[in-house]
Amino acid sequence: MKRLYFTLSVLICFTLYSNAQQSSANNKLRAPAYPLITIDPYTSAWSFSNNLFDDAVRHWTGTRHTLIGAIRVDGQTYRFMGSEDSFLQPLAVTAESKSWKGRYTFDEPADGWEKSDFDDSSWQEGKAAFGTKGQPNLGTLWDTKNIWVRREVMLEDDLAGQNIILEYSHDDIFELYINGIKVVDTGFTWKNNVQLQLSDDVVKTLKKGINVIAVHCKNKTGAGYVDFGLYNNMGSKKYLPKTPIQEFVNVTPTQTKYQFKCGPVRLALNFTSPLLPDNLEILSRPVNYISYEVTSLDAKQHNVQIYFEATPEWAINKFGQTVKSERLEYNGMSFLKSGTVEQNILGQKGDNVRIDWGYFYLVGDKTLKSEFAIYDYESVKKSFAEKGNLSDLSSRQTETSNPAVKMTSLAYANQLGKVGKKPVSGKIMVGYDDIKSIQYFGEDLLPWWKNDKIKTIYDAFNQANKDYPELIKKCNVFDQKLTSDATKAGGTKYAELCALAFRQSIAAHKLVKGKNGDLLFFSKENFSNGSIGTVDVTYPSAPLFLYYNPDLLKGMMNFIFEYSESGRWKKPFPAHDVGTYPIANGQTYDTDMPVEEAGNMLILSTAIAVTEGNASYAEKHWEVLTTWADFLLKNGLDPENQLCTDDFAGHLAHNANLSIKAILGIAGYGKMADILGKKEIASKYSSAATAMAQKWIQMANDGDHYRLTFDKKGTWSQKYNLVWDKLLNLSVFPEIVAQKEIAYYLTKQNTYGLPLDNRATYTKSDWIMWTATMAKDKETFEKIIDPVYKAFNESSSRVPMTDWYQTTDAKQVGFQARSVVGGYFIKMLAEKLKAKK
Repeated sequence: MKRLYFTLSVLICFTLYSNAQQSSANNKLRAPAYPLITIDPYTSAWSFSNNLFDDAVRHWTGTRHTLIGAIRVDGQTYRFMGSEDSFLQPLAVTAESKSWKGRYTFDEPADGWEKSDFDDSSWQEGKAAFGTKGQPNLGTLWDTKNIWVRREVMLEDDLAGQNIILEYSHDDIFELYINGIKVVDTGFTWKNNVQLQLSDDVVKTLKKGINVIAVHCKNKTGAGYVDFGLYNNMGSKKYLPKTPIQEFVNVTPTQTKYQFKCGPVRLALNFTSPLLPDNLEILSRPVNYISYEVTSLDAKQHNVQIYFEATPEWAINKFGQTVKSERLEYNGMSFLKSGTVEQNILGQKGDNVRIDWGYFYLVGDKTLKSEFAIYDYESVKKSFAEKGNLSDLSSRQTETSNPAVKMTSLAYANQLGKVGKKPVSGKIMVGYDDIKSIQYFGEDLLPWWKNDKIKTIYDAFNQANKDYPELIKKCNVFDQKLTSDATKAGGTKYAELCALAFRQSIAAHKLVKGKNGDLLFFSKENFSNGSIGTVDVTYPSAPLFLYYNPDLLKGMMNFIFEYSESGRWKKPFPAHDVGTYPIANGQTYDTDMPVEEAGNMLILSTAIAVTEGNASYAEKHWEVLTTWADFLLKNGLDPENQLCTDDFAGHLAHNANLSIKAILGIAGYGKMADILGKKEIASKYSSAATAMAQKWIQMANDGDHYRLTFDKKGTWSQKYNLVWDKLLNLSVFPEIVAQKEIAYYLTKQNTYGLPLDNRATYTKSDWIMWTATMAKDKETFEKIIDPVYKAFNESSSRVPMTDWYQTTDAKQVGFQARSVVGGYFIKMLAEKLKAKK
């Protein structure tokens, strides 16, 4: 009877896992980066390559977050995930590791400033990094347009013939010389932690004694930043050089699935992030699953072991931070844990930073067939490759180390035994306990998942382990439904883009509970400026949350309302943000966006009312909504010189698209008043919006389209804000306005999409989705979004989806891994709202 019970249990587990592997049809989109572990803005790891084994697993910023997987079949080992990297020996560290000194000037220097023998004695001396206020690792404030920096690097030996790596971070236009030879010339872009292998010609100039790295950076708009250093890639022995054949990768909304041929066996691998929008406890739980299934391909039995490895890189911001790693056991599971010794909780803020407080965990079931080890980076791989186990290394329980000197590995191996036709499966869990998540006006807030029942990370992992079979089924059902609904709304390519956008958008937020019990869902402006709770990031991401759970959108708006209602923010329009992630103590962006943010908050409040069928949320905040509506009545029709959400394009006066936002914000206020029975108020604001729309048509008309700005003939722009007139049934603008624009846009598309406006060839992919949704038919919608699909499918910029790229070559201009791709769901939202009418 016991044997029968065991057999049935195995069959049930196999069925659940098989279903997990076959939850939906393959996503044919070659993603620019594949989501693997997606929890929040700090715990977010991706594969930036076609094959999972071609490159290291990386944090969304591009920094390595080592996660290696290998399988040993009949003594032959195949590395199916990550890369065996050598760790770099510092020759001249970046400020991310330790501040360094250089000479700098803000005034244009004489010719030859880049050469080794240039006299820079009149320049000032300062500490790196050099940048604008709020930038990470800031040593010297730079608030002018240009900066020139020279750094002397003392070498003890010639470096000819060695593998030298330059690492640099810059914002914006950047050029760098080594001993007078130009090595970098970026043009208008900004990137962090770029690693470039120097050519032999440059390396030959790196002689014993003083060498000079000279840079010039021009800050075109927004933030400015300069940091750079040199490293020697000494190399290391490779114990897992052989790789399998990757047969496919498939991205669904909550899962990323790989399949490999590893000699005579097949390995199916599944990364699951159960970000189910209707279950906030599970959505906020900081645990992801990596499950696997192995089967024989030749009907013979094969002796198989599987191996996973992570490093403390998951718990540090910079190399040089001392970490402690340890092994713990709880309720039948083994925990490999790592975190910094310092534990400066909520002590780090900014954009291109990673968490260095709290603890990373790699967790597996404790069985006779599983082994866990905390050991040096090479020994664990050597042991598994040569013996298929970690038995000689598993006695060590703790290890304290500095990753810049010695990298420790957290390793897990499982003896799968003889594997034949019958699949053998298992899983590990990866997670992170950040202890405290957000500081909100001086109060440190806990993550949402910590409650009366689940108080510790060990409780969370225990519950996650119990929930796994049911969660996999729920994720499969959710993935299939999302894919089906998206395909019906916008076609197969649209559905595949939505599948890729889903986890990225949600995981760019952190869910916490305010002291009054309010849901607070804070976004981070990834690779933008690091702001927290940005209103004009909430606005483009809103369709995803309106579609699946409006309470999450309220969670993105609650703190903006409270900021104004508390009296902390005293202006007659909303704040741009509430701080720099994860510190939400008040706006840190140095420029207001008055019409932009007022229009955003009013439109989104209206969208919540229409989606839910009542205006109770708006009623709670009616006084401040009235203030904002009145501000738009006075200032919205013809906006003064100011930024809009496309702030990278600079200030703009008489912005026609921004005017649309103001008009629809006023109309939305009128609609909410009508829902609340405030008929006189509704009539006043709705009539005002309609009259403003008629004036807009006259002011913006440019024949076969409407202008970028009211005062400039021959200009054009995407009027993506107009989509809400249709979605919310405001009926302020005649339908001909949108259709005239759509017809014109079809004549302006480039290979990889519709430019944002006539000023440049770059675009914003989220706005293209909104623009396309204004089309009358699915065929036209697909004509506009197909180039976006082509852009992501072919782009050489291998990063988590950028929303800002060039329509001529699909290359990223800036931004990546941002929540705004939640805006892709606007077509699905349009169909849902249409069905409610």
